[in-house]
Amino acid sequence: MTRSDKIRVLLADDQTLVRASFAMLVDSAPDMEVVAQAVTGREAVELARSARADLVVMDIRMPDLDGIGATRLIAADEDLAGVRILVLTTYDTDDHVLAALRAGASGFLVKDVRPAELLDAVRTVAAGEALLSPGPTASLIARVLRAPDAPAPTGGPADLSERERQVLTLVARGLNNTEIAETLGLSPLTAKTHVSRIMGKLNARDRAQLVIIAYESGLVVPGASAD
Repeated sequence: MTRSDKIRVLLADDQTLVRASFAMLVDSAPDMEVVAQAVTGREAVELARSARADLVVMDIRMPDLDGIGATRLIAADEDLAGVRILVLTTYDTDDHVLAALRAGASGFLVKDVRPAELLDAVRTVAAGEALLSPGPTASLIARVLRAPDAPAPTGGPADLSERERQVLTLVARGLNNTEIAETLGLSPLTAKTHVSRIMGKLNARDRAQLVIIAYESGLVVPGASAD
């Protein structure tokens, strides 16, 4: 694999030890490399462009400009349209992940993630998918949606077919296309087609936004059983 074939990763975190640990891990993978490291959100925005990063592993709590603000700026920049963002959270204390997803992130993981999971997450998000673990995602979104200042729903599945609503529900619960296909008795290609059509109908950029729509529209109820 040539250097040009590797996933170009930008690490944004104000903690030196965290950046160093993640950098060693990412650089140990044959299919990715760290091309830059940022200490602040504003620096992350600048380096996303100058370092030609494919993906930013973005901490939320940083000085100068936090990860949500940095994510919003990167997602809104047409010249950075291909840059994917994977946010970090401590989960137990950080209630801003939903805001980060709205800002343009494609998923999140917790800082105590296992090494193999971090590398898989980078590959998943870089490939254009959303990384949304069923348990943490449902719990975290539920907490944010219960907040007094939670925004009103901005869209919903009213125009979807019954099958598409079923698929959207499974997407919101964290299932990938193969798992959706197995659950509904479809081929993986059919499941992928359904997801693409749903994204088009709901004007969603990626699966992360589909999850938000599913929860905010009430199609998926926080805390409800997956059955």
